[in-house]
Amino acid sequence: MARSHLTLAALATSAVEGLDVAAAAPFGTGSVNDFDSALITGRDGKHWIIRVPRNTSAENLQSADLVALRALSAGVRTRLPFAVTRYAGQVPVGQTRGIVYEFVYGSKVPMRSYTTGPGSLSASIGSAIAAIHSLPTSFVADAGLPVQTAGESLRACISIIDRAAATKLVPRALLERWRAAAADSTIWQFQPTVVNGSLVSDSFLSSDNAVTGVLGWHDIKIGDPATDLQWLLGPRNEAIIDTAFGAYSDARGAGDRQLKQRATFYAELSVVKWLLHGTEVRSTEIVDDAVEMLTTLLDDIRDDVMNPISANTVPTMAVDEVEAMLRNNNRAG
Repeated sequence: MARSHLTLAALATSAVEGLDVAAAAPFGTGSVNDFDSALITGRDGKHWIIRVPRNTSAENLQSADLVALRALSAGVRTRLPFAVTRYAGQVPVGQTRGIVYEFVYGSKVPMRSYTTGPGSLSASIGSAIAAIHSLPTSFVADAGLPVQTAGESLRACISIIDRAAATKLVPRALLERWRAAAADSTIWQFQPTVVNGSLVSDSFLSSDNAVTGVLGWHDIKIGDPATDLQWLLGPRNEAIIDTAFGAYSDARGAGDRQLKQRATFYAELSVVKWLLHGTEVRSTEIVDDAVEMLTTLLDDIRDDVMNPISANTVPTMAVDEVEAMLRNNNRAG
């Protein structure tokens, strides 16, 4: 049974010393949410969010997010052009705990409503992602968070492709397309950066076409910057894609010339991950949905022959050969 916002407000006062609650309201998406959440207004006018996980998965997600928020020190946050929530306190709740966070102001905008061009929300999102990728990597490693090299990113993709092939449900043309991309060493020559790791449209809060906050930091790590851009390619809105990637390049430079190709690769593999999830939980509904998405994807790439992931025309290299080339290039650089 969901906890009421009044119960959550009482818990918040126990979690945050000196918090004087003036008002409380439900916050979130209702009974299907993984958290009981409430928006708390203090008598000083400040706003807070309290979240109590409803299941083990949500509890693990909250714990990972908390580790990331603590790693984002005040000095690191000054490098970001948007707000990131701060941990304010916690209180035991049965076998779990409620966490209180500072409220981050802004609205979620559906991707179909993104503005494009200079000064647009799409441009602000591209710049915001670039700011994340420009953060110093040392704080991630110092916090014991994951560090993934270019070679490890490649291996993870190959593992997904191999598992996908084993299902016998993925069209051959897609498997060949992905294997060609995995074998193209030029695609995998990139410098790992700090990445959020789980960005989607709902991750961004905005006001007046400017990003005001970014939510969800539970997957922060050092890894491939393209993973934070893949979600922009899902709807295939060229105006949004061009604006966001253009603003990103303006902020970060054009050193990573294969960024968009890898982002496309990851976006396509996300459909395979949905298929693999369906097979793991033995859900016919999820598997059928994923197969339909793969069929649509196949039709899309057939109609989009001018934008292959890989331009590789040399003989296919084994993964260990690709990794050896990457190591040699890194040493040479």
